[in-house]
Amino acid sequence: MTVAVACAVSLSACGDAGGPAAEISPSSSPTAARPAAAAPPAAPATTVPAGPPVIADNADDLAAQLGATEAAIRNPATPASAIPRLGHTEQLATGRLASHPEWYDGVIARLPEPARSSVAANVAAALDLRALSSSEPKAVPPNWRIVAPPPAPELLNEYKSAEADTGVGWQYLAGIHLVESRMGRIRGDSSAGAQGPMQFIPSTWAAYGAGGDINSYHDSIHAAARMLKANGAPGNMDNALFRYNPSNRYVRAITAYADQMKSDERAYLGYYNWQVYYFSTWLPEGYGS
Repeated sequence: MTVAVACAVSLSACGDAGGPAAEISPSSSPTAARPAAAAPPAAPATTVPAGPPVIADNADDLAAQLGATEAAIRNPATPASAIPRLGHTEQLATGRLASHPEWYDGVIARLPEPARSSVAANVAAALDLRALSSSEPKAVPPNWRIVAPPPAPELLNEYKSAEADTGVGWQYLAGIHLVESRMGRIRGDSSAGAQGPMQFIPSTWAAYGAGGDINSYHDSIHAAARMLKANGAPGNMDNALFRYNPSNRYVRAITAYADQMKSDERAYLGYYNWQVYYFSTWLPEGYGS
């Protein structure tokens, strides 16, 4: 049904049949694209190091980094101000491990539970989404605007409201939102004309949008839930997800993310803070404005 707006979103992939977009090359050091001068991004609420997180470049250090990051995300005592950097680190460290299969067994063996299961699921999803992509980066990133998504609690309330209306687990809606537009950070149509935070093509939106605004977070999340329900959710989530995007790899990836959020709701906070990348270039909030 949907084609992801991004042809190169970090840890996603972009397939001809409408997959989510191709990913960064995590073995390269990501660089940040400069936001447009006309509308610079707002200053962060807390002071963090400039640029993307530095990711370990060997298996032992990467295991330590992943273990500490996953534990901190899931610890209710972690300050809210630390979560954005932790989520970004989780994203890039997962990508680094996905790019080094020779490290995988050693890293996984060093991790305690629940970090072991979480990292394994995230790497599997990254590899599935990567396999959907055959695209190559262009000299100039697509004509996107990268915006701040609604606050994490506000989006979570939208997912849970849609679950209450349809019975579709909120975790699947969050997983789709993550893959399709990085929780709505990307503003711009896909090459196939898919639009909005949940990436509907207009004809499908006409069927499930209930007359709403395709660019509205509320309307698009609820439309996605209605579409999933119409195609078998929650009883047959595999079929529902396949009808959303006809790829078994897509189904597995969304399910992997959803399962992590089912096991611990705080996993959502990590995913919420994953960033937009055009291959190895970070497109921060404010880019393209």
